[in-house]
Amino acid sequence: MGRSGQAAAEWLFAQKAEVTVFDESKSTVVKDLARRWEARGVRAVTGAVQLPDARFERAILSPGIDPKRPVVLQLRSARVPMFGELELGARACLCPILAVTGTNGKSTTTELIAAVFQVAGKKAVACGNLGQPLCEVAPVSGGLDYAVAEVSSFQLEAIETFRPRVAVYLNLTPDHLDRYAGLEEYAAAKNRIFENQTTEDVAVVQKGLVLPERRSRTVTFSATENSADYTLRDGWLCAGADRVIRQEETRLRGPHNAENLLAALAVADAEGISRDAVRKAFTAYRPLPHRCELVAVRAGVTWINDSKATNPDAMERAVLGMSAPVILIAGGKDKGFDFAPSLPSLRGRVRAALLIGETAEKIEKAWRDGVPCRRMGTLAEAVKKAAVLANPGETVLLSPGCSSYDQFRNFEERGETYRQCVKTLPQEETKP
Repeated sequence: MGRSGQAAAEWLFAQKAEVTVFDESKSTVVKDLARRWEARGVRAVTGAVQLPDARFERAILSPGIDPKRPVVLQLRSARVPMFGELELGARACLCPILAVTGTNGKSTTTELIAAVFQVAGKKAVACGNLGQPLCEVAPVSGGLDYAVAEVSSFQLEAIETFRPRVAVYLNLTPDHLDRYAGLEEYAAAKNRIFENQTTEDVAVVQKGLVLPERRSRTVTFSATENSADYTLRDGWLCAGADRVIRQEETRLRGPHNAENLLAALAVADAEGISRDAVRKAFTAYRPLPHRCELVAVRAGVTWINDSKATNPDAMERAVLGMSAPVILIAGGKDKGFDFAPSLPSLRGRVRAALLIGETAEKIEKAWRDGVPCRRMGTLAEAVKKAAVLANPGETVLLSPGCSSYDQFRNFEERGETYRQCVKTLPQEETKP
């Protein structure tokens, strides 16, 4: 009964379906939602791991529901057909869908693509895993030119006919290893974005990704490989031999953001959007909150909030994008990552690492030979210690490399907490 589950229920209820909503939580928030649904004639089952019965024509999975949960096994045992909210929304959507997946950069690229189309005069919305479920967009999709959907591996697990006109695959690095048996299983879920594409569709992929055969026309991008169709050369975002815009004219920094921009440029070209609209959108675009976001410059120290970095690769990219010595705040819920491979990217750049959450001890063991580490109890304590350690000209970077669920509701709450902690620091800090 999260946002995507409720969006699916709203859509089905509007189609006169007989709907049951289910949530294992016993929280007062969920109980209040259940009462509201029941007042509208919808059956609500909460606080249980299984349904009282399994007599359904169809089950719709929210992306957060692990297929190994007891309720899913119950429905499978009863041979109830099921697919995800993304599939339901796509079936109801009346406009073309452009989809973006990958381990990192999905939200930024999705927003960029929508911004480009909007500047070009198209009615486009960013949706999906970004915030607004596709089932919320479906009722108004008849008045849209495009739905630009961020899609996660969890969502792609549960598709059947989902077919984006343009499918973007940004990158692949280890993530969600608490849900998947390994990188191959995680990659297989991501690869499904191309499953139903035809020769009329386009796949925009990072150069070098090993992918299954596709029927769609493939276009490649890379910030490092000049053989790609879209490349970064001498600071220019290039389409073939054409220099489109210098990256420094945008507010997005680092090679990872260059690839987000290149992917958005490739999508624009695939749909015939003018380069003038691309340039205007790229220069006007402001990064989303919690993604290498400048919080403050205090006593000569720059404070950056990258709470959205929920895996080691995203953390490494953030560190590599910083020009000054870094005091890194990292750690959080253990998702099964090995942090040792991150060490070469951090050595010589991270002057100190302040570690929080479940993974603090694990990270300390992985980095102790290359990065000075200190375990901290809370994010607030880490911010206070960082203020003492950081010298003028250095950067304090919150880039956890882990999800937030051990100490926070989500990465947004973690980022907001960091902002508030920085805001309440004294103007001048005393150095040891």
